[in-house]
Amino acid sequence: MAIAKAERLMNLALCLLGTRRPLTKRELRSSIEAYIEANSDESFSRMFERDKEDLRELGLVIETVDGIDGDVGYVARRDSNRLPPITLDAEEAAALGLAAKIWQQARLAGAASGALQKLRAAGMPLAADGEDIDAGQPHSALEPRIPAHEAAFEPLMLACRDRRPVVFDYRKSNAARPEQRQVEPWILECWRGHWYMAGWDRDRKAERVFRLSRITGKVRSRQGKFTAPVPDHVTVRETVESWAGETATGTAKIKLRAEHGYPLRARALSVRELGDGWDELEIPNGHGFDAWLVEFGPDVVVLEPAELRADVVDRLRAVAKG
Repeated sequence: MAIAKAERLMNLALCLLGTRRPLTKRELRSSIEAYIEANSDESFSRMFERDKEDLRELGLVIETVDGIDGDVGYVARRDSNRLPPITLDAEEAAALGLAAKIWQQARLAGAASGALQKLRAAGMPLAADGEDIDAGQPHSALEPRIPAHEAAFEPLMLACRDRRPVVFDYRKSNAARPEQRQVEPWILECWRGHWYMAGWDRDRKAERVFRLSRITGKVRSRQGKFTAPVPDHVTVRETVESWAGETATGTAKIKLRAEHGYPLRARALSVRELGDGWDELEIPNGHGFDAWLVEFGPDVVVLEPAELRADVVDRLRAVAKG
């Protein structure tokens, strides 16, 4: 039914855009197959009026013209429905190119590629895959990329767009086994190479942020509407930063294997070589810092404070048991 209606709307739009003079309802009925198959004039009239309003809601400008013989005609003039020229500056073109790269391994890869090709044909400074964007700026040897390899990315993105509740199994960093979560997803955001999803956790009746790489199994959609209002602004990055120890409440000393852990080195307040392939770092310490350290595995050893060392050990033991 949805495909039939979409085809009918497309045919009506093409008729109204392709004519040089207004077409009457009688002429439109004899030109479009779905209207020809209508059971009665009344049925056709109701169908046509609905279709005409749907096209107007979609943005098509349809004029109603009174004919000399008293018949009413309809036309969609091209000059009234022509979009203005597309103009993008270098930053906007780069943002579009980068957004399209997210879909390289997703279902919309073909659509994203086709959209970029049309923009390039219109003269936009968009690069082909693997090329730099040339907008009068010097070429860079580095090409920004946003990874989207998690299997949960696409179903969660669609659920955020369509406002559909989801169910999935989620393993916290300090848990041995995953547990089921029922979530109303709000938004996805990439931070430091990882994707996070913010939403309303129905079981805990509170806002939560989930790291996509910790979702196990399939993301299943559920029927029904959201039970909690969606905030105008969702602070995903701020929440993740606080969990990852970005909001420091003190400092910690750690041993880090030489030539490893560059994200930690970038935040270090001081670095001292210890020899034997190890360095000592003094680094800001905050809530959730232990979860971040665990990700570096055997390349990190916590020296102090004792509470942080104990938390890291507990997390590693929970992972080993799992």
